[in-house]
Amino acid sequence: MAKDMTLYWGSGSPPCWRVMIALEEKNLCGYNSKLLSFEKQDHKGPEVMKINPRGQFPAFQHGKIIINESFAICEYLEDTFKGQGTALVPEDKGERAMMRQRMHEGNTLMGKFIDVAFYLWRVPEAERNDATLKRNKEALTAELKLWEGYMQKGPGPYLAGKNYTMADVIVFPIIAFLVRMGLCEEKYPKLTAYYNHLKSRPSIQKTWPPTWKDTPGQPMLKDL
Repeated sequence: MAKDMTLYWGSGSPPCWRVMIALEEKNLCGYNSKLLSFEKQDHKGPEVMKINPRGQFPAFQHGKIIINESFAICEYLEDTFKGQGTALVPEDKGERAMMRQRMHEGNTLMGKFIDVAFYLWRVPEAERNDATLKRNKEALTAELKLWEGYMQKGPGPYLAGKNYTMADVIVFPIIAFLVRMGLCEEKYPKLTAYYNHLKSRPSIQKTWPPTWKDTPGQPMLKDL
């Protein structure tokens, strides 16, 4: 079954990681795993461009079916293998609605982080505009406080309630990335607790980014 699947991915990418978690949760082991390098621009190479003309990871193929957006890949896997592995979409319509909301809000959280990270990574320190950086950090701080509030209110240990769902598949890699970038445990105890609760889940441990295992994170977010 999974032998007909090929995933092109890069280590440390939340979109790639969520697809790998979904594959594990649906018991789709044995797929063709192609770990490539962002640094070497492998995502712009002919092998990837053949199935993803945007030149991005993840790039995914199942038989003749090609899907390249991480949300779409995860949802395809759940729809196609609904009776297999972990049920990632709740039966309860309220939980299902919350799941979908948190999934898409995860994109907003990631976007706010990218605004800060890319500015620091790509703009030389001497050329930075203090007002721009301050504005981006304030927007990310406000978003993090919103998520901290979500986790404090409940209604369960997972993002959509008492059960692990697609929302956790989608958002956990983002939270893990933020922790790696220095998210302050004292300021965001609920988000940190969520991270600690899920990081030992088998699907997450098995797919942990290989480039993270022996390398330190960064203190980028320590002052947020």
